Amino acid sequence: MSRSDLFRTAAFRLTLGLVCVVVLGMLLELILLYGQISTYEQLRTNDLLRRSASVLMQEAPGDLEVRLKERSTSELRIFLNAAALFDRDHHPIAGDMTTWPAGLTASPSTQNLSFVLPDHSVTVMRFLVVEVPGMQPGKTRLLVLGRSRHMVDELRRVARQCALFSMVPVVLFALMAGMILSRRALGRITKMHHSIEQIVKGQLRERLPVGRGHDDLDRLAGSVNRMLDRLEQLMGEMRDVGNDIAHDLRTPLARVQARLDRLNGFAQALTSTPEEELRFEQAMALCQRDLEQCFSVITALLRIGEIENGQRRAGFRRMDIMPLIADMADLYEPNAETQGLTLSVIPHEGPVELWGDADLLNEVLANLLDNALKFTGEGGAVTLRAGRNELGEPWFEVRDTGVGIAVEERDAVMGRFYRADKSRHVPGSGLGLSLVAAIVRLHEARLVIDENRQGDVGSGTVFRLVFPVPEQAQCAG
Repeated sequence: MSRSDLFRTAAFRLTLGLVCVVVLGMLLELILLYGQISTYEQLRTNDLLRRSASVLMQEAPGDLEVRLKERSTSELRIFLNAAALFDRDHHPIAGDMTTWPAGLTASPSTQNLSFVLPDHSVTVMRFLVVEVPGMQPGKTRLLVLGRSRHMVDELRRVARQCALFSMVPVVLFALMAGMILSRRALGRITKMHHSIEQIVKGQLRERLPVGRGHDDLDRLAGSVNRMLDRLEQLMGEMRDVGNDIAHDLRTPLARVQARLDRLNGFAQALTSTPEEELRFEQAMALCQRDLEQCFSVITALLRIGEIENGQRRAGFRRMDIMPLIADMADLYEPNAETQGLTLSVIPHEGPVELWGDADLLNEVLANLLDNALKFTGEGGAVTLRAGRNELGEPWFEVRDTGVGIAVEERDAVMGRFYRADKSRHVPGSGLGLSLVAAIVRLHEARLVIDENRQGDVGSGTVFRLVFPVPEQAQCAG
């Protein structure tokens, strides 16, 4: 189970989506908190400025100047960060502001302006300008009150830090929880994937693991298992029907053959002309040949059913395919010489080991060699060879210089009873390659059918069987 698989699971993606939702929710909460802080501080500042202005406006003009000069020692310093008195021409009279703030207008509403502090630092302050009586009757002066926004900035900074510090552990905890949940879900999915791979390979008795949680995966696995039970039952019924038909045909055909043998014995005891005896012997020979073909079809069907049922894995072992190839070449060499063909084995340095059943692979070689000899004309050649590819997978092949197989027919020839147009005149049941295909599937190998090219000229066919690496095959088995 790789880390990339963990991150691709639906549980982890769902957790990641929930984390994003949580983060967006926290950001939205932070934005709303910012807005609430700003609104609250603005209302509070406006109220303090207007309350302070209403109190100072009650002072006498002389007392007001004294009050502003002594602001640093009075309670005004708590509520106000700046307070000064200016004439109508913006000349300073009293207070801690020696210049009229740039951009400030004599307006009854509060204003936000940048202000240079005595230490030459710049801050944003909220100002309120009100008219107050002057020292001379009929003349007024401007009272400027200011309150810094450092409190709202401090509150925002604290809120931002709290949000960030709370967001990090929440995200980390959610991601860790997602990884744990994803690992658990991925472990179950890995087991299901392994079971499905076994089912695809023909192990129809394999079932998906079902836990005790009764969650979505368990219900899905249960439904798939019920489907597989029904599918296995239907396939078993179909296979049993075929086997029953084959067995039922075998008995009457055997009786017919026995009766023909007895009839042949009776006929030999009778006196007849040589011509009549010849015609009778020819008819009997045709009957015997047809019966043998029926028996071969029935035997092949039963054999394919047995192999596809997966009941032959008990004979699997680690083996070297080279001695098997050599033995089969010795067995078929007399037939090849009789037909005027050359049968040869290309040697390989060292063993070519694979995981398989020697008897079944003998059947594969026998069927492939039989086909190669049937469809190769006089003077042709059939070659056996084995080796390993660049991935370390063992393989062996049967190569001939016969009529070849068209590209569009290479998949169809592996089906039951299929006969290509080029092979209809050759005796056979059309089940040999079907038996080969069943054995190939049982060995979890792959069969490659290609053209036998000699230079730029294509002639004949190559049947190559590629097997899994023995260690991997043993683990899978």
